[in-house]
Amino acid sequence: MIVDSSALISMIRREVDAQFFAQALGAEFNLKMSAATFLEVNIVLGIKNPSSIIALEQLIAQLPIEIVPFTEEQAQIARTAYRNFGKGSGHKAQFNFGDCFSYALAKAEREPLLCKGNDFCHADLKVICP
Repeated sequence: MIVDSSALISMIRREVDAQFFAQALGAEFNLKMSAATFLEVNIVLGIKNPSSIIALEQLIAQLPIEIVPFTEEQAQIARTAYRNFGKGSGHKAQFNFGDCFSYALAKAEREPLLCKGNDFCHADLKVICP
């Protein structure tokens, strides 16, 4: 299963759906996250609360989540995803830049994406959402 930044941010910030993500992650043994998504989640969490980076690192190690290098294949998938589903495309998904990394890894690995929000459910992926 591919893990989007939104799932980990929800858990670290103890949002309403944090328990859903904790259960989903705890039930899966093959967890992966794009290195680009890893950077994104570190930036998002670190801006408002640098100490949350420690909690993130502990969570990734505990689960564990494999950080997968961002490849040229994924870059091409991400480019197409932004063209088809990105902001300004007219598509309901309205991906932001970071969404393209999780999407690309899920497509390349042919695995479901654990995520929050309505963007990915409008694309052509199998998603696991609260």
